[in-house]
This record gives sequence, C-alpha cells and structure tokens, in this order.
Amino acid sequence: MKVHLIGIAGTGMGSLAGLLRAAGHDVRGSDEHIYPPMSTQLTEQGIPMMEGFGPHNLDWEPDVVVVGNVCRRDHVEVLAAKERRIRLTSFPALLSELFLGEHQAVVVAGTHGKTTTSTLMAHVLTQAGRDPSFLIGGVPHNFERSWRLGLGEEFVVEGDEYDTAFFDKKSKFLHYKPKIVILTSVEFDHADIFRDEDTVVEAFREFVERIPPAGDLIVCAASPRALEVARSARCQVTTYGRPGVGADWTFEVAKYTLGGRAVMRVAYKDHVVGTLESGLPGVYNLENLIGVVAAASRIGVPLPLIARASQRFLGVKRRQEWRGVASGVTVLDDFAHHPTAVRETLGALKGRFGPGRLIAAFEPRSATSRRKVFQDAFATALTVADEVVLAPLYQPEKLPPDDRLDVETLAKDLRNAGIPARVIESVDATVERLAERAVPGDTVVVMTSGSYGGLHDKLLERLGDPVRPAKLADKVNISNLLNRVGIAHPQLDEFWSHYLVIPGDGEVPLVGCVAIERIEDAGLLRMLAVAPERRGEGLGYLLVDTGTEKARREGIRVLYLVTDGASAFFAEKLGWEAIDRKDCDYVITTTREFRMARAEGATWMRKVL
Repeated sequence: MKVHLIGIAGTGMGSLAGLLRAAGHDVRGSDEHIYPPMSTQLTEQGIPMMEGFGPHNLDWEPDVVVVGNVCRRDHVEVLAAKERRIRLTSFPALLSELFLGEHQAVVVAGTHGKTTTSTLMAHVLTQAGRDPSFLIGGVPHNFERSWRLGLGEEFVVEGDEYDTAFFDKKSKFLHYKPKIVILTSVEFDHADIFRDEDTVVEAFREFVERIPPAGDLIVCAASPRALEVARSARCQVTTYGRPGVGADWTFEVAKYTLGGRAVMRVAYKDHVVGTLESGLPGVYNLENLIGVVAAASRIGVPLPLIARASQRFLGVKRRQEWRGVASGVTVLDDFAHHPTAVRETLGALKGRFGPGRLIAAFEPRSATSRRKVFQDAFATALTVADEVVLAPLYQPEKLPPDDRLDVETLAKDLRNAGIPARVIESVDATVERLAERAVPGDTVVVMTSGSYGGLHDKLLERLGDPVRPAKLADKVNISNLLNRVGIAHPQLDEFWSHYLVIPGDGEVPLVGCVAIERIEDAGLLRMLAVAPERRGEGLGYLLVDTGTEKARREGIRVLYLVTDGASAFFAEKLGWEAIDRKDCDYVITTTREFRMARAEGATWMRKVL
C-alpha cells in the first residue's frame, strides 16, 4: 500500500511511518518543518519527506492519506486528496486496521502516566523474550526508536482519549481492539474537547466496554473515577495501587538506595510475592510499575523477569529527564502540564537530585494548562516547589478572555502561600532570574508541553561548564577531542549516546567528555578526556563524579575502568580501588575494552555504587 502522512515529523506520525515501512508499505509524508531526531530516524528507514505542504506532495498517487487531528478540513493536502478521490483515514484507524487485529493489543490508557507505563510494559515484554511490537508517544531511553514491529503476539500502544480527526470526533482509543488494558487514572483533561469530567468518564466507559469478556482490565485503585469506569467492564478486573487502597496488587517501599532508587515489596492478595527495584521517582510512578506487574503477570511473565526489567528501566525523555548539571545546579525537563501531573512530579523530585531547593519554571502552553478551569488547581500544585517562575500564556488570543488562565493571579496566589513567584516575559530574562536565584545543590525543573524557548540549554550554558548528555551533533567534536588527546575510539558511532560532555566555545567546541557503557548491572567508564587548554581546573573530576552519580541513579551497581597512569587520581580523589584484572565482573570481560587492555602498566579499577 502507498501511504502518505500529513505531519510526518511529529512523534506519533513519524513512528507510524516507521511501523508501516517495517511492514513493507511504500511510505512518504510531508510536514511544515522537518528536523532531528525524527528526520534522522525516517531517513535511516528510507522514508522520503517533503518539507512544506502542497497539492504536489500527492503527485506520487498514494492509496491513502493519513490525517492527524491538527489538520483542519481546509488543509491544502486534505483538499487535494478529496479532489483526487484518495481515501482519507486517521492515525488510530490505520494502526488498528493494519496491525492491532493480528496481535494481542495491550493498551495503556488514562489521564496520566500513559507514556511511561506503555514504555515500561514494552520493556518488560522485551526483556522476557516475547519480542513485542509497540508504538509509544514519547522517546524511550531503552529502545532506539519509539516503535517496533516484533514477531511476538503482543502489541503495546498508548490509548489516547483525545479526538481522532476533523472527520472523526470520537476518542482515538475507540479505534483500538484491546485484549489487555491498563487504566492508570481518569480526571478532567483536554478542556478544548471535553465539556467536563463526566464527559471524560463517558469516553473511558465506552472504551472499557470494548474489552472482550476474555480480556483483562488492570485499573489503578487510587483513582476513584477509574474505578467507576471499571464497573462497566465485561471482562476480569484486577486492581493495583499503594498499601491501604484494597487493591489486588500492592507495593510497599522497604528502603531507598543511595542513588534514590526504591526497593519495594510486591504483594498479591496481601501475600508478598517478590521484590522489585525501580529508579522511577514518585509514588505515582511506582503505581505505574505495579500496573505493569499485574498486566505482565496475566500474560505469563514470571516476577523475576519483571524484576530484572524494572532494575534496568531508564525511563522516557521529557519525564523527569536529567538535562545536565552546571555550577552544582541540576536542570531537569518534564512534560507535566496538568495540575495533578505538576503536583506529583514536583513531589517526586524534591530532594532527589540535591539537598537544596526545588525551583519550577512552568510554561502554560497546552490546551489544558492555558485554561482558567485549572486556575486554583495550579496554585495548589505549584506550592510543592520552593520557588516558581511562570511564562506568559502561550497564544492567549486563541482563547476567549474569560477562559484564559491568569498567570499574574497565579503568581500572586503563590506568593500569598509563601512561595516566591513571578511572571517573566522573555526566555532570556528567565535565564537570568534562574541563574541569579539558583545555588549549588538546587534543582531547576522546566515544565512544559513545548520547548520553553530552549530554556534548559540556555540556563546550563549561562551557569557555566555544564555536564550534559551528548547529542548527535556532538559526535564530531567528541571524535576531534579524543584525537587531540590520543585516545582511539573505534566504537564512537555505536556508543556516542553513552557520553557526557562539557560543551565549549568556537575555539574549543568541546571541553571534556566521558562515556559510561552499561553491561547488565555493571558499567564501564571510558574515554575520559579534557581539552589541554582547560586541564588543571577539576573538569576531569567533575565529569567522573557526575557520571558516577548518574550511573547510581540508573541502577548500575559497580563501575570499572582501566587506566595507564591515573590510578592515583581515581583512588585518592574519587575513592576507586585498584583490582587484579581477573577480578573484573564476567560481563566486563566480554567488552572490547577488556580484551584490548593488556598493556604492561594498565591498572583496572573498581567503584561499588
């Protein structure tokens, strides 16, 4: 089939394009702006992209045109398709038509937590060897892409309650054919299409009624409206949640590790059945994990395999994502734009990345966050932070004045509650305010459904010498730096995403770098380099210390490295111990680094995290 996608550079459409291509279809698409990372992924799949919209984009005579819900009926390519009698369809309709019917669909639905929960579900099934297919509305850290066409029975997909297209106003998830549903929560959201919470509940009720009697509904017991929806199900209903909610599956945190990871006892019907470890922050994320435990158990995945997958789960971009640290200040990115998500995220992050204050920079950008209906709820949610900076309302002219969130009133309400807060008109002024207010040990979380004008990177740069994850654009500079200091790097193309970097300026575009390669529960610290012009400033220490803390948060239990002449530095400054080569973990012995490091004078070192 020849398929044309309008808006192909978006996460959802681009993922569907990759899925279609993997299934053997001829796929092309158009978008107003096309840029990485989606453009890179599509190019790798051999999918042509046309920048800009126009009737000529359909000259290749596709059989079907996929229309997203952002397309209006007067879109130039929609009109061209109608004129040429090309079938119009939607993202969820085509996904269901071509893929879900031949798989057991595991649909993750709910107001909150869909992306993290669906990614974790796909990860668990993958680690269990079931080779699932999946399509996720985010960028998962454990997978190369946000989609996969596997050979297994299961297909994991997010079930979105938002409407489908201009010609189909029902919720997207009503197109799906679920066998198993995880329902995380039901609250009022998407105020641009739902009148009130009752209409949201009705959409979810219609969805769960579609689960066949032989299917399963896994529902969070902490959400009263989700439990109300569950009463309409014709299938078996299993509940999950924290202790005290009367759920079938429950958990209790036994302790937190030094890296802030939860070690939790898992119980089914009040009987402890095992232990899990998770690096996901917040009780709400641990609830998401238990929902996955319940669903995976129904599929037949043993708890020890679920536990192994949980220990290795790295999360999703834009969900409490670590963007870097500079001058002792940690900068995070989060997609939260609903009052409940804002409150829960802030509560989860307090004290997790440092002993200092938690400063929230909030941009009301989404259809939900720009509306006055949540005025009081945001005032309550944001009081969890120690200080708040607010952006002006995004595109206020698109809302009637009486419907708009009043950010000045929101800032005033926060100040009345004892929380320093102000509205700042420009991103540059916001950067200066945050740079003035944040001190070492503080955490700044940028909360937006958009980009907040690149606030994350601008703040890190303003604070000075930031350590941040490498981007694809850093690869050339990493290679040049390693060449300058005489370090061979034959695996850079494969492992560039494992690097942390300190960006520089025009003359020295990269000041330093280090890589941490994960091998099961161990890690290998490699490729530590600092530009000769900047040596003696403690940047090597900063890179290793930052990398070590990141590894600890991600569940790596022990780090190894090999050095030709810096063993004293690692031992005295950073607490590493020298070991005999034969005492390395077996998984480390499988690496190229281990095989190559046989030179006289090379010292193997270890640090238990």
